Amino acid sequence: MSIKTFKRLEKKYLLTMEQYEELRKRMEPYMTYDEYCPDGALYSIYNIYYDTDDYRLIRASLAKPYYKEKLRLRSYSPLGSEDSPVFLELKKKVGGIVTKRRAALSYRDASDFVSGRRIPTMQTYLDRQVLREISYFTHQYSITPAAAISYDRAALFGLTDPDFRITFDFHICSQDLRQTSSPLGDLLDPGTCLMEVKLTGAAPLWLAEAFSALHIHPASFSKYGVMYRQMCPGAKRPA
Repeated sequence: MSIKTFKRLEKKYLLTMEQYEELRKRMEPYMTYDEYCPDGALYSIYNIYYDTDDYRLIRASLAKPYYKEKLRLRSYSPLGSEDSPVFLELKKKVGGIVTKRRAALSYRDASDFVSGRRIPTMQTYLDRQVLREISYFTHQYSITPAAAISYDRAALFGLTDPDFRITFDFHICSQDLRQTSSPLGDLLDPGTCLMEVKLTGAAPLWLAEAFSALHIHPASFSKYGVMYRQMCPGAKRPA
């Protein structure tokens, strides 16, 4: 999970548990679990999404523009202290191609940096470059934490192509960080999971055949977008 930057095509799909179980069987000859899923065990991901006071970033994203970007903080363990290790990630999507840049920080340093209180001292050139990009982003938008979203994930990669990845997300929960005592909300319908296919090249033939046989079709699903629509069902897109 130390990847600093990548560029790839990402597609999302909503699966029933029956589709998931059958697809997993078909994947076995071609893919294996990554190192964070020993014997297929799930690992947890905790995200904080940043936005403007009027939610301009997510409203713009839901309009499906050719170019969009977002900033989030990601952790692979609950944020128990200000010294907790996290990643600050700037994710951009241009014409369907996703680029993600991220820097490893402590929770304290990440929060101070986004709020403009302090710029951390980074050890590597790549981390410094990533923070410069994020700094430009935070100067464009006045942002604060808006949403907390967590889920359990299984991740697999191709046996012959490690850049080919498929992830399955379960139990996606959200919390509005701008409301006092906001309850946790479920973003998935019962008995479903979210699959993401992540490619740097063409999809393998076996995957296309499996999707056809199991009637698996692409879905438009943004975790933060679904949460925002639940909070503001009548919200308008930005002008």
